Amino acid sequence: MRKKQAQILIVDDQEEILFSAKMILKKHFETIFTENSPKKIIAALTENDINVVLLDMNYRIGFEDGREGIHWLKEIKTLSPNTIVILMTAFGKIDTAVEGIKIGAFDYVLKPWNNEKLLEIIDKAVAESRKNNKKPVVEKTEKRYFTGTSQKIKQAYSIAEKVARTDANVLILGENGTGKYVFAEFIHQNSERKNEPFVHVDLGSLSDNLFESELFGYAKGAFTDAKTDTPGRFESAQNGTIFLDEIGNIPLHLQSKLLHVLQTKTVTRLGESKARPLNVRIISATNNDIKAEVKNKVFREDLLYRINTMEINLPPLRERKEDIVPMAHFVLDQIAEKYNQDNWHFEENVAPYLEKYPWKGNVREMENKIERALILADNNTITVHDLDILDFEEIQENDENPLSELEKTAIEKALFKHHGNISKTAEELGLSRAALYRRIEKYDLKN
Repeated sequence: MRKKQAQILIVDDQEEILFSAKMILKKHFETIFTENSPKKIIAALTENDINVVLLDMNYRIGFEDGREGIHWLKEIKTLSPNTIVILMTAFGKIDTAVEGIKIGAFDYVLKPWNNEKLLEIIDKAVAESRKNNKKPVVEKTEKRYFTGTSQKIKQAYSIAEKVARTDANVLILGENGTGKYVFAEFIHQNSERKNEPFVHVDLGSLSDNLFESELFGYAKGAFTDAKTDTPGRFESAQNGTIFLDEIGNIPLHLQSKLLHVLQTKTVTRLGESKARPLNVRIISATNNDIKAEVKNKVFREDLLYRINTMEINLPPLRERKEDIVPMAHFVLDQIAEKYNQDNWHFEENVAPYLEKYPWKGNVREMENKIERALILADNNTITVHDLDILDFEEIQENDENPLSELEKTAIEKALFKHHGNISKTAEELGLSRAALYRRIEKYDLKN
């Protein structure tokens, strides 16, 4: 049975209630959160897109009039008006639950509950939540961006938003696959030039003999195949933004030609003598150590000064681990939309593997793996096997693995639960039998 996409929060001060409700609901709904104190509700709503809250009405010993439930119901509706709230109450306190419905609760359930009745109410609440959160049709030209919560990426986007309001030239630095193109596009879309062209030039793929004609354009007859007057990339970006990707790969003898264009804000087509004025925002990017290239005399220092009025560093995924799982969900949604599909999700045990995988290709590698997994997966559910992110320890034998203890504990618990049955343990953990045996050997769990 396919689980429904919904995030449900259960709040009760009795651990047995939380456990029982979660066991029932997790078979039918994708994500279940539990909290044993209503004081944690605000943080849970802030950090997650909660669809439904199953809220107990009494918490403090000696106070069983349900007023706490009414208080927290009001808090939830103020903070997150579209979140559906279902109240939990004992049989003799129905009047307070009815009062809760009058001020915004969706329904109530009696404790102890009937499992079928509980599922029926939750199912209706999830449907209501989807109505409340139904988004207006978005034009395909609108671009969505994943920011993340790590300090480094938040700082980068903060700088980007500030510099976007100016015409300052920007240099974006970062490893392969960190999203430099997307970041450049973000700056353009948040600038006054957003309705003008955004022109991307991959300088690393331009041969020396095409450099000038591609960037600066050419006049008819300038060379054998020049049949018509043709503008270059700079002119195509007039009044907009030109993104000079892999700028660190330009040969030294061509850097002076680019520098002249940036200094004079004019461009001269091959075969012409007339300089054409330019009004173009310059964003550049490289994964090279550009300052080391300047020091080694392979990149002009004066050109570097021209392109990096503002320099922004994009961190690799290994330096923003808290963003990995949310980013994976974002990427999955984007790729599913690309293929006109919906209701795709990751299997529950995928998150720890996403977090500990090295992602040496960064976001680009993640996009490739998730797209491949979506194509191969069954039942709209992507498993860790579909993602092909298992058994990478051989690649990074000397790397520290901060999740080793977590993995060891998870394996121990699963082995104990299944009385040492390797097949059932491997199935629960999303591992092949061979991979589980390797981990048992690694953590010395043979006894």
